[in-house]
Order: sequence, then C-alpha cells, then structure tokens
Amino acid sequence: MAARFHRKLFQNFWIKLLSLALAVGLWLAVAHDPIASVEVRVPIEFSLPDNIVIDSNSFTQAQVLVRGPKRLMHRLEPGDVRAEVDLSNVQPGERTFELHVHVPQDMEVVQIIPSQFHLTFDSRDTRTIEVHPHITGIASGMRIAQVIADPSEVTVTGPRRRVEALESAGTDPVDVSGVTTNASFLTHVYVADALIQVHPQSIRVTVTMEGAGGKKK
Repeated sequence: MAARFHRKLFQNFWIKLLSLALAVGLWLAVAHDPIASVEVRVPIEFSLPDNIVIDSNSFTQAQVLVRGPKRLMHRLEPGDVRAEVDLSNVQPGERTFELHVHVPQDMEVVQIIPSQFHLTFDSRDTRTIEVHPHITGIASGMRIAQVIADPSEVTVTGPRRRVEALESAGTDPVDVSGVTTNASFLTHVYVADALIQVHPQSIRVTVTMEGAGGKKK
C-alpha cells in the first residue's frame, strides 16, 4: 500500500512540481499586483425611436473613473469601457436617465460624470422653408436689384416645436463688394437652432446690382 502511494506521489513528479510553481507564481503576482485607477472619456451610446428626437442639449461623452489591477489597467483600450443609456421606449416629454457603464472583468467603476442626465424629447417633424440670403458689402451708390437663391427653399428636420417656430433660413454673409452688374456665389444655409438639420446645406446665390438711381451698371 505504501509502495503504491509512493509511486502515485512521484509519478510525473517534475510536471506536478512545475504546475505547482506556476500556480504559486500566478497567485503571488495577483496578490501583489497594486491597484490603479484610470480616467477615461467614452462616447455615450443610445438609440431613439425613429419618430422621436432630443429637444434639449445633451451630453455626448461620459467621464469614467475605472479601478482595477495595475497590470490590467495598462492594457485598457478605449473600446473596453462602454457607456450607454436606454432610450428605446421614450415618448415626447421630459425624463431623467441613469448612465450604465460596462467595464472588463476584474475592473470596477468608481465614478461616472454625469451619472444621470435630464433630457427633453419631441416628435420628429419636417417642413420646407424659404431661404433669405444675407447680402453684405453693398457699395455706395449701388443697390440690390434682384437676389435669386437656388434652391430658394430648404428642408428642415428636428423637434416639432422648433421646426414649427422657424419662419425662414438665412445664409452665411454674401459679400458683393465690387459687384456692379451681377455675380453668383456658393454659400451655406444657416439656421440658428443647433438641433435643426438643414438640407441642402449649400446653395448658389445670384445677386444683380444697379445704381441707386435705378439703372443697372
């Protein structure tokens, strides 16, 4: 019996010893691995129903403080930390949401900024509005005879109440300094509300000038 036990004990002795050494080494490495903290900025992921848009300023990034073993923190990649919020069932109105952050195993989230945020939602609306070009640099003794915007209307999309409040779209300044007959310019359409999308964003403006007495130069 003793001989059989002795054979079992020393069978593959060096392999068993190596395995034991590796296990002890791994335990020592983990047990003595210092804890470190890293601050990362991550984009906030969310999805909205097709007919709903955000009707207020919102955070696009989260500042996350992550803590874990130093050896793992050195390997942390930007895509390893994800911040998301579930907006899949929202309706028009106001709501407060908590931000959920996902980190790799053996790491923990210490702090999230913002940890929650308040948003206003509205139905998505689309309509067509006129473009009123912004003309500057009219020389002394000259006046505008005609302004043609091509296209003369643009499509705007955004929160319903904001879309309904729009009367027209403007443009970047069109400088007609030195123009005495007519000239065409490419310019960008401008709507002051940052939550409104405009299409197309660029148009052509043709300006015809004439003398202040009413005669074209």
